Amino acid sequence: MENDRTPRPAGERRRQPRASGSEWKTALTSIERNSILIRGYAVDEMMGRVNFAEAVYLVLVGELPTPAIGKMMAAMLVSSLDHGATPPSTLAARNVATTGAPLRAAVAAGVLGFGRHHGGDVEACMRFLDSGVALLEHGHSSSEAAAAIVHAADADAPPPGFGHRLHTQDPRAGRLLQLAMDLELDGDHVCLARDVERALAQRRGGSGDPWPLNVDGAIAAVCGDLGFDYELGNALFIISRVPGLIAHAHEERMRQRPMRQIDPKDHTYDGPSERRLPKTRT
Repeated sequence: MENDRTPRPAGERRRQPRASGSEWKTALTSIERNSILIRGYAVDEMMGRVNFAEAVYLVLVGELPTPAIGKMMAAMLVSSLDHGATPPSTLAARNVATTGAPLRAAVAAGVLGFGRHHGGDVEACMRFLDSGVALLEHGHSSSEAAAAIVHAADADAPPPGFGHRLHTQDPRAGRLLQLAMDLELDGDHVCLARDVERALAQRRGGSGDPWPLNVDGAIAAVCGDLGFDYELGNALFIISRVPGLIAHAHEERMRQRPMRQIDPKDHTYDGPSERRLPKTRT
């Protein structure tokens, strides 16, 4: 599973050659009689040997990840699995599910609920951080670059990837950056994201709600250091959130009456209380 691939330098983006003429090409999957190759690997050989996060990386990027990148991918996919009953995408999925529409329609409604303010910040934050990385390439320090892009941003609204409607310290963001450091995958983008968070705190001077790095910003920083194309950052959010949308739509069918009016403020949690992962989960 391990190969010689290492993370590309910060800011470097993979580009595919453009097809010309009437014949078009795909480098994704080859389907022939009794044979399915995904990026050149037989899918039956991958099954049981390549986990889902690694397979996602393979199909998006084109190569198998190193063990460290595979673990990082898995962590990013888990980080956005679900965020309760209040996000617009969840409400969209539940509202469609309560009509008796097929599960696929409920999930599609949830995915269509992603937008610039919900699920779209990963790409926007990658671009924001890249504007700071460009300053690094001209000799500025990370803290100087962070201060510059924060100064250029809107003072009345947090930059993409920062701030949260609920959390004052997003636990997912801290864990992702710590994991990136532990796996030696942190580069200019991760360092810059930390410095932007500090620059925002200094700029606000304790006035109003804090604008901490959120999970979208952490994913953006890691994706930037892995050299992902911008839209693949948002893709990871979509892939991650689909199981949560499925679970909400299914629960809506199983536990609630059809055609109800859904008010997210009325919901209460009755699932398991906080519990620790088994020690076998390292």
